[in-house]
Amino acid sequence: MKIVPRSALAILFCLGVAPQALSQSAGQHSTDYTVTLAGFTIAKASFNAILRDKDYTVLGRFRSAGIADLISEISGETSADGAIAGGKLVPDDYRLVYRKGKRSKVYEVKLKNGNIINTSITPPPRRDPVTWVAMRDSDFKRVLDPLTGLMIPGDAKLCSGAIPVFDGETRMDIVLSDKGKQSFGIGRKRVDVTTCSARYVPRAGYKRGRKDIEFLKGAKMEVWFAKSDAVNVYAPVYIRVPTSVGDLKISATRFGR
Repeated sequence: MKIVPRSALAILFCLGVAPQALSQSAGQHSTDYTVTLAGFTIAKASFNAILRDKDYTVLGRFRSAGIADLISEISGETSADGAIAGGKLVPDDYRLVYRKGKRSKVYEVKLKNGNIINTSITPPPRRDPVTWVAMRDSDFKRVLDPLTGLMIPGDAKLCSGAIPVFDGETRMDIVLSDKGKQSFGIGRKRVDVTTCSARYVPRAGYKRGRKDIEFLKGAKMEVWFAKSDAVNVYAPVYIRVPTSVGDLKISATRFGR
């Protein structure tokens, strides 16, 4: 398993549920995360969601840290924006800049009414048509970008059903189910959380037989959600993703305003 594989980062960005009706959500929510692998810090990540009367913006940053920097420096920025119409989030644009050492890739997606209308990767990837699982027409419809999926309305049902996500290359479902409630410590405070099991189901846009994809398909993941004290939404405070070298854990160190 590669240090901070892009597939694992995609799971961090998209472990959420389809946005439903929003109410009294105008404001700003920020979350910082520390990412550990087998007990070692390997990355830092942060997200900032801004909700206005008629539109929204989500910005995210991540970078490798600690032992991971000794192997390969990884960093990136990601963003999403869209409209708030009929009390729902309607994504328009998603962008991810992913850097590994001196190499970088840019993923861009444009959506309309929940459907992908254009997507690009720069530089274009080389793909073997024999092993590549290509996108079908149905894979472009009724999907979420990863960042929009992070914002869950405060009155929505958590941990329920399959979430259709496209991260700029891979079309996947994240299947959530309820595991109960508990508390979680963030700094000096504790927050109430809803815990969910999560299952990763790749649909298209990936290489058949790829080791990290195959491993994640059978992995028993968890995501814990807490309600923001800044806006009427839930967001992840803890994510656990098993890997072949130990658990990848993503823990919030700041949550809210």
